[in-house]
Amino acid sequence: MEHKINTKPIWFFKKTNPPVFVASAILMLTFILFATLFTEYSKKTFNFVQSAIVENFSWFFTISTVMFLCFVLFLLFSQYGKIRLGKENEKPEFNNVTWFSMMFSAGMGIGLVFWSIAEPIKHYMNPPITHAEMLIAANQAMNVTYFHWGLHAWAVFMVVGLSLAYFSFRKGLPLTIRSCFYPLLGEKIYGFWGNAIDVFAVVGTMFGVATSLGLGAMQVNAGLNFVGGIPESKTIQIILIALITACATASVVLGLKKGISRISNFNVFVSVVLVAFVFFLGPTAFIVELFANNLKDYLSNLLYMSYWSEWVAETKWKSSWTIFYWGWWIAWAPFVGLFIARISRGRTIREFILGGLFAPVFATFLWLSIFGGTALHLEIFQGAPISEAVSANISSALFKTLNQLPYAQITAGLSTLVIITFFVTSSDSGSLVIDILTAGGHPNPPVNQKVFWAITEGVIASVLVLAGGLTALQTAAIASGLPFAFIMIGMCFALLKDLRKELAIINMNKDNS
Repeated sequence: MEHKINTKPIWFFKKTNPPVFVASAILMLTFILFATLFTEYSKKTFNFVQSAIVENFSWFFTISTVMFLCFVLFLLFSQYGKIRLGKENEKPEFNNVTWFSMMFSAGMGIGLVFWSIAEPIKHYMNPPITHAEMLIAANQAMNVTYFHWGLHAWAVFMVVGLSLAYFSFRKGLPLTIRSCFYPLLGEKIYGFWGNAIDVFAVVGTMFGVATSLGLGAMQVNAGLNFVGGIPESKTIQIILIALITACATASVVLGLKKGISRISNFNVFVSVVLVAFVFFLGPTAFIVELFANNLKDYLSNLLYMSYWSEWVAETKWKSSWTIFYWGWWIAWAPFVGLFIARISRGRTIREFILGGLFAPVFATFLWLSIFGGTALHLEIFQGAPISEAVSANISSALFKTLNQLPYAQITAGLSTLVIITFFVTSSDSGSLVIDILTAGGHPNPPVNQKVFWAITEGVIASVLVLAGGLTALQTAAIASGLPFAFIMIGMCFALLKDLRKELAIINMNKDNS
């Protein structure tokens, strides 16, 4: 069944789905005006919204992320795993290395670089579970960090990516979030309910990407301060957002194969060089031991860790960490999910989950162990003031750590380059996804629309930095993630319902042949 959403031109935008495009643009403009014209009031609003969601809906975030992980693992080991995301004999568009590079850059990106040292050190200084001896506290700090960046996060992306790839490439529906609800809504996905779903997806994507761009700007500024003495200020950060948004705009104009895929490959190459640098210059034996122990602990305590944050009494801790992460991943899910779906045509469900769930998690844990482990070793055994640096300025934590190692100027330069390339890949991928959603699922939307959404992302990231810094960024992620979590639960039911029918058809065709 081939279905298309009727698109129409709006002003100089050639191919749009008017209800989604206009509603999303109005919501974005309203937010920009509110945060810029009423800065102090918007700060208070961000704090209130964050506290209200955490106090009343933290349980919902916890249960839904566990459910998404269970659902993905069920599909992996079930008979549905053999179903191909495309026609029966279709081959993947990208090789495994390029596919993984684009997926990892879009999925983790700036956030991983920003938090890989700051988070373990923060948990080490203030253990959320128990106050323990130094090494036990360090181990717990890494376990909590693994939990926040592990299987739960990527399972969220897998639910959206798998649903989109299946309904678009297997069933011939448009590449938009609404298509995932065809088994439940039927032709109604082309009306009000479908438009509402896509608007939620656009808003979630915009704030999810803007959160990462804001974090990235703060850390690039810290890197330039370390390398070249450039002062750290919101003005500099906004200039950085503007410059890197321009690079991202150029990348998205070049397209998926010429722009985004090449930058992603380069990004992963530079990241590997940096990781190798720190691994061999840092406490190598300690890192290896830490990685092995924490991986074992993570797998053995996965069920317990899935619910433990609900027992943490400190609301502020939950809002700053676990619930922020769950909201952030869910807010990112339409962006990362649609992007992963776009690059995964031709793979089976089992290949999709194996490559999209376990490979990125393993790479993420390596990254966290190398950078977080190095910082902890320096703090515990060498008395380096890493915790003081984290308390003073989270953005500078990476560079303060690298300054304790040989060739600090080289590694700091490499780190800044990695952050910039992650910055660009997040922005250009996000622009492409938002444009696809507002263009009715067209896989290659017109260039001027890509430029419009890339610039809008940069403006919103700048507004969030001005309106409250890290708190505003965290609130934007949590608030936009909450409504989309409900949408994702509906996706799971719709996908399972259609997979049962599809498997019955496949088995019937085999019997007839």
